[in-house]
Amino acid sequence: MALDLHEIEQKWQKKWETDKVYKFDEQSKKPPFTIDTPPPTVSGIMHMGHAFAFSQQDFIARYKRMRGFEVFHPMGFDNNGLATALMVEKKLKIRQNDYSREEFVKLVLKHTVGQEKAMEESFRGIGLSFDWDLLYRTIDELAQKTAQYSFLDLHKHERVYQKEAPTMWCPSCGTAVAQAELEDKEVESTFNDIVFKTKDGKEIVIATTRPELLSSCVAVFVHPTDKRYEKLVGQKLKVPLFDIWVPVIKDPRADPEKGTGIVMCCTFGDQTDMEWYMAHSLPMVISIDQHGRMTEQAEKYKGMKIKEARKAIIEDLKEQGLLKEQKPIKHSVNVHERCKTEMEILHTRQWFVKYLELKDEFIVKADAIRWIPKHMKARYDNWVKGLQWDWCISRQRYYGIPFPVWYCKKCHEVAVADEKQLPVNPLKDKPLGKCKCGSNEFEPETDVLDTWFTSSLTPQINGHWAEKTKLFEKIFPMDLRPQGHDIIALWAFNTIVKSLFHQGKMPWKNIMVNGWALDSKGKKMSKSLGNVIAPKEMIDKYSADVLRYWAGLPTIGEDIPFQEKEMVAGKKFLTKLFNATRFVDGASKDLGKVDVKKLKLWPEDKWMLSRLNNLEQGATKAMDKYEFSKVLNPTRNFFWLEFADYYIEMVKHRIYGEENESKKAAQYVLRKVMQDTLLLLAPFVPHITEEIAQTMFKDVFKEKSVHLEKWPEGNKEKVDAKLEETALLAISIIAAIRKDKSGQGRPLNTPVKVATIKVVEPEKVEEWAETIKQTMKIEDIKFEKAEALSIELKF
Repeated sequence: MALDLHEIEQKWQKKWETDKVYKFDEQSKKPPFTIDTPPPTVSGIMHMGHAFAFSQQDFIARYKRMRGFEVFHPMGFDNNGLATALMVEKKLKIRQNDYSREEFVKLVLKHTVGQEKAMEESFRGIGLSFDWDLLYRTIDELAQKTAQYSFLDLHKHERVYQKEAPTMWCPSCGTAVAQAELEDKEVESTFNDIVFKTKDGKEIVIATTRPELLSSCVAVFVHPTDKRYEKLVGQKLKVPLFDIWVPVIKDPRADPEKGTGIVMCCTFGDQTDMEWYMAHSLPMVISIDQHGRMTEQAEKYKGMKIKEARKAIIEDLKEQGLLKEQKPIKHSVNVHERCKTEMEILHTRQWFVKYLELKDEFIVKADAIRWIPKHMKARYDNWVKGLQWDWCISRQRYYGIPFPVWYCKKCHEVAVADEKQLPVNPLKDKPLGKCKCGSNEFEPETDVLDTWFTSSLTPQINGHWAEKTKLFEKIFPMDLRPQGHDIIALWAFNTIVKSLFHQGKMPWKNIMVNGWALDSKGKKMSKSLGNVIAPKEMIDKYSADVLRYWAGLPTIGEDIPFQEKEMVAGKKFLTKLFNATRFVDGASKDLGKVDVKKLKLWPEDKWMLSRLNNLEQGATKAMDKYEFSKVLNPTRNFFWLEFADYYIEMVKHRIYGEENESKKAAQYVLRKVMQDTLLLLAPFVPHITEEIAQTMFKDVFKEKSVHLEKWPEGNKEKVDAKLEETALLAISIIAAIRKDKSGQGRPLNTPVKVATIKVVEPEKVEEWAETIKQTMKIEDIKFEKAEALSIELKF
């Protein structure tokens, strides 16, 4: 029977779904194990990172199911918010402002249907054990209701507020963004030494990378101890190209070592500008609009894009002799993690979640979560310590979940929806009552909620919290949050914040943080670098089980370079597993029922059972710690290097010999080791283990799926450390004999008349004499004491 992994995988994926093998039973008496699955953004493509991370998550889900838990393992798709809208805009080559709000929303929803279907097929294709009946979407009615219910709860407890303030703004996306959505990017730029002038015409040189903000310059700062500029403090300087005079102010945040040591403050170039604006009550002058173009304040440069204006201003400065020098530099700038556009700081009216004063509490309370691996908690702590703003949750976009908010036309008071109205669309719906002022005329809030405001509620969405169900009580707090280290700030932190505000406790007991799948040179896969490897390509070439095997090799949290040789090795391993199982099945089919206690075991039988129990104990401890690589790697090595390479060869003479107790013992051990090995490998390579279990071990496995069988925990009473030690010596002897035969160009089954074995402690290995003789076709064997192992063979 030829091994066709693709045919096997398709067969069992259909069967699992038909038989509802992974169905969550809310009424089950089993203890629940609940998983807060990360909903991937709907892009239509499952990338290698998805296959890597979701396979690792599935190892745990399958293990817990085999340990007797009722596993709650939902799947979700993130088709809400900015990422989805940008994907549709890019794909269709459109912009949201080319459509009415209603038209654009319909267009996005329509386009994501096909994308989601393609992604679902991809995720099903790697054999993930989701209960697909629990599928949720971050834009569906349940998610909208949950997000709006969250907002109302925060509003009731005065944890949300609205104000006009300097805000991080993406000109490309046309919306405010939160601090967690920023990335640092190193860019090439220029330090421009620009001439400001005093009233008496003295030139003062100020270095800047942002000359396009000259029209927004509101002050110049120097360090209080910088003697070069102490006489300037209190004077005013003329801004080049513009008829603007600004004061010189001292402040310790001015760095004497940076540039020329004197700094212009513009509203706003960076965080320090914002701090100066607040601290010194400076005026607000806006030169860049929400679309990244220069305003009227920029005078002749009005309407230009930012970089166009920068170039034009530099040219004009040169022409008027106001540009002394230019120095090329590389520096880090904030960019939007969605589109990689450099951020601006604009003064806009936004909604915020108030949490900045709770930073210490967020750090301390998150210690209650078990972080896997432990060092990921430090990343979380560092992020929280670095928070500078409250969470901006409003987005100036069409597509997303609307705020359940209106404004009174008469007194401008905020009116929020009643819980009974949820989910609500303020553009179409009205508040249930009048405003406090008596007016019943309202204007809707047109902003939408930040997508992370909703994604941070995945435990609440899965438990139908907003609908006040018993399910939420059963699954919350959840047992496990699997996620990548790149979204600790975006997802883990915000989920912790929401659960503390709403439930007063941590959202999960454990968080398992996976690493990245990198290219073969250790670089992050990227379309722009042309180093992306599609999972489908590898699945088509090798199989889903082989891809999952690769995902199980590294330690959790470790970034792993993709090496195709690991796929080749995985394919060989599965082939070896299948062929060895066929041998075992053929060799032990006639075993029948046996009384294990009455079996007369040979040394190799006892050794193999000891090693098996040892392995099972270690595997159970490792899986309980989420250290799955410490299960897959040792199980593979045990099966291949001990069971297949040695034990099977050791017992072949008994299997092919007469019907006797010796044969039964070998048959029993072969079958026992094989069936337990299948169970240990089942979470990692579910398709081939199911195929083998259902076709060759149907008499042993009684459940409808091998994935519902009991996990083999091992028994320490059956572990014999001394026997395992002597077994290693026996194996060394067999290996030495094999090497000697091969070295002489003889087949391994060549008969040997006399073998003289020289060994340090011959008495330890004498009980293995018959096993060595039969395995290596030796008529007579002699043991002699020596300082090191050596052999002499006579043919």
